[in-house]
Amino acid sequence: MSPQVTPIADTAQDLELTERMIAPDGQRVANPRLDAFVDDVDAEQLRALHRDMVILRRIDAEGVALQRQGQLGLWAPCQGQEATQIGTARALAARDYVFPSYRETGVIYARGAEPGDYVRMWRGEEGAGHDPEALRVAPLQIIIGAQTLHAVGYGLGILHDEADEVAVTYFGDGATSQGDVNEAMIFAASYGAPVVFVCQNNHWAISEPVSVQSAYPIAGRAPGFGIPSVRVDGNDVLACMAAMRWALAHARAGKGPAYIEAVTYRMGPHTTADDPTRYRPQAELDDWRRRDPISRLEEHLRDLGELGDDHLAATQAAADEIAREMRAECLGMVTRPPLAVFDGVYAEPHSGLDRQRDEYAAHLASFEGEV
Repeated sequence: MSPQVTPIADTAQDLELTERMIAPDGQRVANPRLDAFVDDVDAEQLRALHRDMVILRRIDAEGVALQRQGQLGLWAPCQGQEATQIGTARALAARDYVFPSYRETGVIYARGAEPGDYVRMWRGEEGAGHDPEALRVAPLQIIIGAQTLHAVGYGLGILHDEADEVAVTYFGDGATSQGDVNEAMIFAASYGAPVVFVCQNNHWAISEPVSVQSAYPIAGRAPGFGIPSVRVDGNDVLACMAAMRWALAHARAGKGPAYIEAVTYRMGPHTTADDPTRYRPQAELDDWRRRDPISRLEEHLRDLGELGDDHLAATQAAADEIAREMRAECLGMVTRPPLAVFDGVYAEPHSGLDRQRDEYAAHLASFEGEV
């Protein structure tokens, strides 16, 4: 029998607390509101979540290294946010559709991305690094908050088709100050669209702290739109999975959108074009290192007697292998000829496109012979 789907947080008193299931020291914490949503998660599944997070961190480190070596134009690190991304993404059904921002490397990993998918867009080879239909994940969105509107539009389509799907969108704390996010919430609530909003509150919107974005827990905004919300410890992978299962059950039951604020931390720069040492105190970074999501789950598994050396070695080997494949794919990519930008723009060719192609070809030809 499924747990009862009720609003988890609708009041200021509720939102002063952050829901947690595994404490920073690895101890399991009873949570009457969330326990029922993960009562099937056993040690084997916890080890799988640990494996996912270790692999994600290795993918992220490789992405940073490739950018520093000039192989990628940019990279948006997600170190520290592994529990939020893996916990929520692993709760999704294959039929659900995800609308990410630019930092959801862990989400596309959990949805089945191939090694080259992580770098193709950041290398500038394609507009999307992965096949959106194969993964059921829209292309990574660079425009802050725009993907929330896309998710709601898709959610309205779900209603129209009476489909058994949920649209899920991810965004950061800074995006909550964008009009797009608020408009998306209004539409989702007004029409009862099956959309789950996932705010990854990583404390920094580029160089602005979350205290500038909101003087009150961000999850507290959702009830004002008529959307039930929950605020969870984003470094607790079990709590993130439970929260997403709650939100998905709410949306699938025809009760409209749900909202998750996952309180986590961006350990690295906003992107590789950023220098966080110019605005972020070292003491804050050190404090969050003690709440590391991977170490936390490792301590919990050790307490259960379920973390062996074989698992750790196999996990690290798998992570290194994916990183090697990712690097090989990146270095082996062949850039398409410039005129290929016109391929696939329209299903049928037409004279306007032909004219533009000819004009661009002439422009490129004007550079021939230059050193």
